[in-house]
Amino acid sequence: QVQLVESGGGLVQAGGSLRLSCAASGRTLSRYAMAWFRQAPGKERRFVARISSSGGSTYYSDSVKGRFTISRDNAKNTVYLQMNSLKPEDSFVYYCAAGVGPSDGQNDYTYWGQGTQVTVSS
Repeated sequence: QVQLVESGGGLVQAGGSLRLSCAASGRTLSRYAMAWFRQAPGKERRFVARISSSGGSTYYSDSVKGRFTISRDNAKNTVYLQMNSLKPEDSFVYYCAAGVGPSDGQNDYTYWGQGTQVTVSS
């Protein structure tokens, strides 16, 4: 079992930055690919970014490419999402997830955090 806890969300003005963290306990994260998804109320979760188990490969949705950076520190059992140049349309609940392979699909991820709210004001 892996328990994931996100932190770092909050309210920020458009153009600002936030760094989300996802801390894991239970098992080492180094065996898992990790991803960030985001969700609006009543909507499906949408893929944001993913990173391979080693950290050597990353992939982003078109909507965040060039603005967001996913990274991981396996020694600290933590994954990060650096979000720059934030826009009001980035306002969602952000979730981190752990799975066995690189995928953009939420069904391919086994473990999920509880989510952290990001709100970007205009």
